[in-house]
This record gives sequence, structure tokens and C-alpha cells, in this order.
Amino acid sequence: MGDASQQAERLSGYKVEERRNSISGLSSGAFMTVQLHLAHSRKFVGAGIIAGGPYRCAESFRGGAVVAADAYTLGALAIGMNPLIPAMAPDVDDLVALTRSTESAGGIDRLENLAGQRLYIFSGQSDCVVYPDVVRRTRDFYEAIGVDPRDIRYDGSVDAGHAIITDNLEDSPLPVNRPPYINNGRFMQSHRILRQIYGDLKPPAEQATGRLIRFDQGEFFEREPRASMSAFGYAYVPSRVLAGGTAAGVHIALHGCKQGYNYVNYIRGLPDIANQPPYGNRYITTTGYNPIAESNDLIVLYPQAEGSDGGVMQNPDGCWDWWGYSADDPHAPDYYSKNAIQIRAIDRMLDRLTGQDS
Repeated sequence: MGDASQQAERLSGYKVEERRNSISGLSSGAFMTVQLHLAHSRKFVGAGIIAGGPYRCAESFRGGAVVAADAYTLGALAIGMNPLIPAMAPDVDDLVALTRSTESAGGIDRLENLAGQRLYIFSGQSDCVVYPDVVRRTRDFYEAIGVDPRDIRYDGSVDAGHAIITDNLEDSPLPVNRPPYINNGRFMQSHRILRQIYGDLKPPAEQATGRLIRFDQGEFFEREPRASMSAFGYAYVPSRVLAGGTAAGVHIALHGCKQGYNYVNYIRGLPDIANQPPYGNRYITTTGYNPIAESNDLIVLYPQAEGSDGGVMQNPDGCWDWWGYSADDPHAPDYYSKNAIQIRAIDRMLDRLTGQDS
């Protein structure tokens, strides 16, 4: 990754209203959203989940393989993403019990923190990557652990593929399931997410006149290769916050697979740089978070995952870890608790932005 400290600045802290933070994500970013939301629920007021499954759903069938990490990989594919029939979708009762066990062991914050939090959960009718049956279980899961159904906006009514939705004419047709997983549906889904979480918001600014910061992300995961995180992260800081004003909160926006700024396609274990698609930083700059953050004094944090094929771990598509690839113990992978390397890193970024780091 090189010496990121020579190429990007150190992430700074700002004045931020307490306990006004939120998080959203697409696909692997949505699964990670659920994990991070539960791990540190006392720090959040809500979450947005686009095509993501319930907490620890990759562990639905431990008997799938001798080694836990292998069983979870199979479970992620066959249960957590595209179950053959609806009955094979993640079992909510089992996952609630697993969640409460994790809570009792101190691996996540108290579930009582979720009371009053507001959720946006979305599944496209044409999504063939993470099936709607799985996403409906996410809604059921949150209700089962104490979120009032009236605080959940579930939308399965749009004929969308696997994507975050925008109103950008240059984005992919709405029903398709293909990279870069940003589809034109004539509305900004990021705005719907933030309005569901925070209530009435001012309209997005015509121009995002704040600052998009590229920062040294490596310090937050101690440049450990198994984290599968990029050298740089990004944060949008609104103009009034830059001028010394108080931010209304921090929103963490998590990209999905193949959407990080330095995504490279791997073919037979080798990076196919010559044919790399020009995805760049489109999730950061074109999905609509920054203009509405500018007008409402919200900081947006964009952590970045990166791919690797072979060596320390297998993550060729640059996904966030929701099945255990980053864990150092394949027999008991911890990818879901406060101690998981990616969750710990993102939480440290949040603490830095809000001035809570020691």
C-alpha cells in the first residue's frame, strides 16, 4: 500500500452533536452496517440498509464445513445472499438468540440502545445478488430485537437491481445487476435514508462547497493486511463545520463490493489492471450524500475496503467482511463484534471525527 502518511493527511476532529451519528451501506456495506450498528448502538440514531441481511446470518448453518470459516463462507452464499427457496433464508429466531448471546458476552452494546432509532431497509424487486427474502428477514430481525415497526421504513416496491439508486442519467438502468451497482431510478436513495433517520432535512445544496478530505486510513487498522482495507479513506466536511460550526452528526457511508476507490478485478488470482473498469470514487462523489450533508451540517465518512486474492486472505471483490475472511482464527472467526478488525477501525475513525479518541 505504500506510506500513506506521505500521501494523505491525518484525519481531524470537529465539534459534533453527541449521539447524532448514523450509518448506511449497500450489499457487503449493508451487512457491515448491521454489524457496526449493533456493535456500537449507543453511538447511533439510525441506519440505512440497502440489500443486506441480518446480524451474523452467514452463521446460519455451522454444519456446512469442518472449519468454521469455510462454513460461514458457504452460508453467506447459500443462505445470506441467495437462498434457493424462501424457507432457506436466515432464521430470525436463531439469529436473535445468537445476538443476545453476543450482547451478554459484551461483544456488542446493549440492545436496549436501539429503542427509538430509525431504520431504512430496501430491497429491489429485481435484485438477484441479495434476494428480497433475505432483506425482509433483516426487517423482521430488527423488530424482534426491539425496534418499533413504526420506526422502520421498509421498501420492497421498486423494480431495482442490486444497487444504490440515484437520479443521475449516466448511471445504469434501474433493474440491472452489474457493476458499479449504481442505478438510475429518478430519486436519490441517500436522501431518503438520511431523511428517514433524521426527520425533516433541508434540501440538498446546489453545490457541495465543503471539503472532501482524503486521509490516512491505515493508522486505524495499524496497516494490518488481513484488514483488507485501503491506504486512504475519505470524509466530506461541510463548509460551516470547517468554519468552526458544530456538525449535526456523522454519517458513515459504506460502499459495497467492487466499489472502493482502488478496486481491481482479479482473474485467476492476478490483478487485471489493464481492463480495470473506471469506477474510481463514484460512490463517494455521485450518490448524493455530500450535497444534502452540506446543507444540513452532517459530516460523511467513507471508509474504504480493498480486494486481495491469495496470500493472507481471500477477498477479490473488495467486500466488507460479513462472513469472517479477516479473522485471525478460522475456527472462531470474529468479524462481527467490537473487537473485529474492520469494526474497530471504523469506530476509531468515528471517534476521531467526533473528538472522542484518547
